[in-house]
Amino acid sequence: MDLLAHLEAYVATVDETSFSRAADRLGIAQPLLSRRIKTLEARFGGLLFDRSRRQVATTELGLLLLPYARDVLDRALRLDQVARSAQRSQTRAVGVPADCAPAALARVIRAGAERGTTLSVRELPPGEREARLADGTLAYALLRVPPEHAAHRVPLGLATAPPLDAHPLADARRGRPVNLEDLRPRRTGAGSATATGARTVPLPILTLTEDDVPYARDRLARAAARSGLPEQLVQPGGPAATALAETLAGRAVLLCGEPVARRHGADWAPLADASLHRGYDVRATPRQGAGDVPQRLSEALAAAAGAGTAVQAARRPQAADTTTRLAAHG
Repeated sequence: MDLLAHLEAYVATVDETSFSRAADRLGIAQPLLSRRIKTLEARFGGLLFDRSRRQVATTELGLLLLPYARDVLDRALRLDQVARSAQRSQTRAVGVPADCAPAALARVIRAGAERGTTLSVRELPPGEREARLADGTLAYALLRVPPEHAAHRVPLGLATAPPLDAHPLADARRGRPVNLEDLRPRRTGAGSATATGARTVPLPILTLTEDDVPYARDRLARAAARSGLPEQLVQPGGPAATALAETLAGRAVLLCGEPVARRHGADWAPLADASLHRGYDVRATPRQGAGDVPQRLSEALAAAAGAGTAVQAARRPQAADTTTRLAAHG
């Protein structure tokens, strides 16, 4: 028995002194209201209403139980109000990549606040973001998907140490996309004073945890093989700080998004093969009642991941000729 619904029928009938008006007030059929009252009378062991008169009259038992019934309904109403308020004000966790800029994440938090939702961003690896979204630990998350199926695409490229001489290169070569073929070992030039005919040793290509997803690993491995690169050339970079240090020291090349490279003073150029770029979908968990992802939040999360930097890179005048320097390294 739905006790609250039955008590509502009882109290409404007392207030309206009419079964028909009480049913209209509750938006139910009169026979249903009558059945609910009869069920209560059976439960309490006595009549709540005297039906022998032209107008519905409340019995002594009905009047005795009335304040307690009103109290139960009032408490249930307050309980619902508190639950709804808690639902609106609860902090909702958002799963994001580990390489997002703090300023970009601040915009994500503000996007939630604009809708009265408190957001807490959590930096997590791709697989963990997907798992925690599925079990409801996260309310929203940026999920890695193949770029050709993604709502948001993030250019992936190669970061390198800035040139020591800091001289600007020719405008015609700035921002030129990098092909993996450019990283193949090359023979030393015949005109060089130190020409030996030996092949140069290419720098290792370090990858970040954000790109440690099965489809991305497989695509990169196949692309490297097609380009004639040694199998061991592509390596996990470990902690981001270590990978960046190796890159800035000129001992490695880092596969990353442009914002990461720019924040740490590295030069960057996008990969020419767009199938190697990152793809993201912003999704909500069905388990916390998060519903659809608000448009403003979706846009802020996509921007935090670096979506849209391809156009920016093409227009940025200070973009270095990464391709040329990579070829110089072999």
